[in-house]
Amino acid sequence: MDDRMRRSADRRRLSPRKGAGSRPQDRAAAGPIQWPLPTGRRADQTLALETEVFSKPQDVAGARAQLKRLRGKTHALHAAIALARGGSLVFEERATARLTMRDFSDEFLEAYLAAAGAAVTASVGAYQLEKLGIHLFEEIAGDHFTILGLPLLRLLDFLRRNGFLVA
Repeated sequence: MDDRMRRSADRRRLSPRKGAGSRPQDRAAAGPIQWPLPTGRRADQTLALETEVFSKPQDVAGARAQLKRLRGKTHALHAAIALARGGSLVFEERATARLTMRDFSDEFLEAYLAAAGAAVTASVGAYQLEKLGIHLFEEIAGDHFTILGLPLLRLLDFLRRNGFLVA
């Protein structure tokens, strides 16, 4: 969730989970994007530790501070997608995964940041679970694709049920 979205969610007093879904549906209905299907689509993801919502860190120092804040705690990744056709919302899905970071040492954190480099600024959690970021965690509950930012299994089910994909 970028800063503009977070401020908007704060003004509307949305939970982080609802905040993840507020933008995609509005943007999808606003106009179609051409892809194999003549349907607009938008997706979004937020990270929340209790009521605190995180954005992508701007630099390695920001990633360090964010990872220290998440260390030893369970946070939620909320992912949402919306599809529109002809300006009308036809599909909307939100999903949540819960991830528990291990209580890693400062020495490990510095080694992780050095190895991961600028990639830590590319995701809202300052980690890429499919790469070195997996070493930060002790427990993960939720769908892999939700963690990557898209409730893909439910989207594929919708596309199959509606004839966009061969079932």
